Order: sequence, then C-alpha cells, then structure tokens
Amino acid sequence: MKATIDIRNKGPKIDRHIYGHFSEHLGRCIYDGYWVGEDSKIPNVRGIRSDIVEAMKAIKVPNIRWPGGCFADDYNWMDGIGPKSERVPMVNVHWGGMVENNHFGTHEFMDLCEQIGCEAYICGNVGSGTVREMRNWVEYLTDDRESPMAQLRRKNGRDEPWKIKFFGIGNENWGCGGFMEAEYYAHEYKRYATYVRNYQAMGKTDWWKAPQLIRIAGGSNAEDLEWTETLMKKIPSSLMGGLSVHCYVKPGEESHGTVFTEKSWYETALNTLKKEDLIKQHISIMDYYDPEKKVLLAVDEWGIWVDNEPGTHPGFLYQQNTMRSALCAALMFHIFHKYSDRIRLANLAQTINVLQAIILTEGEKMIKTPTYHVFDLYKGHQDAYYIPITWEERPERIERNLPQIDISASINSEGDINITLVNISASTNAKGSLDFAGEVPLRVTGRILEGDVTAHNTFDNPDNVTTKEFTGFKVENGKIDFELPPCAIVCMEVGTR
Repeated sequence: MKATIDIRNKGPKIDRHIYGHFSEHLGRCIYDGYWVGEDSKIPNVRGIRSDIVEAMKAIKVPNIRWPGGCFADDYNWMDGIGPKSERVPMVNVHWGGMVENNHFGTHEFMDLCEQIGCEAYICGNVGSGTVREMRNWVEYLTDDRESPMAQLRRKNGRDEPWKIKFFGIGNENWGCGGFMEAEYYAHEYKRYATYVRNYQAMGKTDWWKAPQLIRIAGGSNAEDLEWTETLMKKIPSSLMGGLSVHCYVKPGEESHGTVFTEKSWYETALNTLKKEDLIKQHISIMDYYDPEKKVLLAVDEWGIWVDNEPGTHPGFLYQQNTMRSALCAALMFHIFHKYSDRIRLANLAQTINVLQAIILTEGEKMIKTPTYHVFDLYKGHQDAYYIPITWEERPERIERNLPQIDISASINSEGDINITLVNISASTNAKGSLDFAGEVPLRVTGRILEGDVTAHNTFDNPDNVTTKEFTGFKVENGKIDFELPPCAIVCMEVGTR
C-alpha cells in the first residue's frame, strides 16, 4: 500500500461533536453507572461518579445525548426536578420495567456535563408528551429572565441558565416513539419545533452573538431513505438544524460478546464499511433539498450490537467489548471524517454498561473498554481538517474482498497531521508507505491498540487491551514506511514544521 497525504488538499473541518456519546436511562447506564448518589462510598461529586468523569474528560468528550432513546418519549422532565424526596418515581416501560426514583434528572445531567466540560444534547418527548411540556423544559433550561420556568429553576437551586447546543424533537418516532408515519411526524415536528425557542438569544440586543440552539429532527434507521426524503421535503431548514439517522452494525451469526471466530470479525468489518453507501444515500437526499448544507446529519445512535452477556437482564443490553468492537468504532469514524461537511454530530450507543460502552462498572470497580481506547487514539482528529487520501497503490484485498488497511488523515490548527490506520486482517501484518507531497516529516510519534479478535478487558484484568507506544515505522526520504500487526489500530502524529 502506498498513499499520499497532501495537506494542500485540506477538506472540511471534522467537527468534534462526531465524538459524542449517548446515555439513556437503560440498564445500568445512569443508575449504577454515572449516578451512585451522594451517600455512596464510591468517590463522587454530588452523586456523580468521579472516576467516570475523569475518564471522559481524558478523551475530550464533546457532548452527551440524554435521556434517550426510547426512554425520552416516555419521560416527563417535571418528575426529575426539585427535592429528591419529593420526586415522583416512574416505571421504565421500555427497558426492563424497572421502577426509577428520578434522582437523576435535569439538574444532575447538566451537572454531569459541566463536570466533564461537554455540551448537552437534550432529547425531548414527542411520543407521549405535549408541546407545552417541551416548551417549558427549554425555558426552564435556558431562560435568564423572570419567566415562570426560570423562577422555578432558581427555586430548585440553579440561578444561571444553562447553555444548550442541541435539542432533539423526539426519538425513533417511526417506532418506540409513537409508530408514526413520516408525513405525520413531519407535521408534529413542525408543531413542536415552533415552540422550542432559543431563549439564549431572546430579548438580547446582540442576539446574533448568543449561543445557537440546534433543533434535531428524529430520523430513521440507516436503511430507510423514504423517512429522510419526507422530512427534508416537508420541514424548512429554518425549523430544522439537524436530521438524525441511526446506524447499528450487526456482527453476523456469531454475536456473543467474547465468543466468536474470525468469520464474525470480518463480517463486522464488512457490515461496518457497507454503512458508507447508506450514509451517502441519505446525504445525497439532503444535498438535493439543502445544497448549502445548513442541516447537519446527526448519526446520534451508532455502534455494534451483539447478544447480551449470558446471565444478565435481557432488557439491560449489557455486552462485553472486544477488539471487534474497537474495529467497528475505528472504521465508523473514518466514514464520519470523509463526510464531515454534512455529518457534524454523532453519538456512540451507549456510554456505560450498555451496548458498545466505553466504560463498564461493577460496584467500585471500573474498566475502560477497547472502544474507549479508540476514542483516546482518535481525539486528535477533533476540530482538525480532513485530508483525503490519494492512492498510488491501494491496499491488498483479503477475506470477503475487504481492504487490508483503512486509513484517515487530518491536520490541526497547529499544522500537525493526525493519521489513523486499521489493519483489518486478523492474521497477517500489513505494510505500507505514506508520502507527504513534498512536506518532510520532522516529528513522528505513534500509539497502538492491538490484540486478538476476542481480546477484552475484565475487572480482574482491566488493562489487557490498552494503548502503548507504536514503533513499527521508519522515516526515510520524506516518507513513512510502517508495518502493522494483525487486528491493530494505530494513531500517528506527524509534525512537518
């Protein structure tokens, strides 16, 4: 494989918000995940688990989507404010039928975001909620005047309003959010979105300087193009700042979290790369109706979906996380980079103890999964500019006609080049050469994540799969020659100035 990375061909910015996360009231994501309560022996700040906050700060988490998911369209935010002793419990009808005490609500979520230093992506209730309920939530969160909801917020202990960047108008309203037809949801979206106002700008003489509130329409699964077509046709861009799509990857027949063969590894790679064509079709529809790309595409649920771990609650979606999971994440990010002029928001499902989690907990113990380490390796791409790859010799083809190497590159504002590479082969090393079109690599460092296809971390061995220094390269005649071991994900940082 020989490739050229020419920084003169700098493309669109890779928005840091594609590295976002999705945290639903599902299984042990919130309770026994983020939230342990103020009286817990586990170190916490106001009930929010401190080691999780530090882990998420370390990978520069830019945003979190909450409270769902399907849960969002059954959630009344009013039940999660005020003194905890007075909060009304609710039954989580979508995920296990568990009774939740609503101790983790709006104030706790916004506190979590502030502790991490990330933006909030709130998902509102269209399925069972009302327009006024959603309208009042936005006022409660963001109004800084003497409105009724602002006064209620102050009564509950928060004087200053919060800044909200993203607000979702429902979730999967074609399914768990109400089983609506596309045209009906488009009508409902316009009705709800009209009252999701940007109080952050309201009444300001310099309103144009106020933070933007981006309203996100609930989109389809990646396979449903008609839903995207209908919404783009029926909803004006003045009411819709973004349109979501959900994109889950299946690993083939062998789906148990840690027990599978190389066949499933390659099936996962193939099924992940196939998502690019589907995403391109959604983008093509959006480009037809919105050639100026005002409406962002939000892949606000994505990730690998395998069977639950044996012996766990079937409604909790707890799965282990292996190098196969890391492979899916790395390849998906490369797709997002390629279409970063349209994809400007994405959220991995889900952050803790659910689906493709970056963190697993067991009592006071916490482990970082292989997927966590992908986010760590790739964080240099955040807000850098995409550089398309020019191939002199394309990668060799391996099983299922897959390319052996997948690669993505970007350049940041300081002029440093970030290159991420994936060796898709489960059994053979991959060699390649990178040319920089006249630029000379002066400083090169690398880190690697590797292991066999089922490699994973456990509470007894939390660092079985982790990043380490990568030295499998040499710089010669202005080029970088490299060799990757099997099942490897590598980040190289290159300075040319």
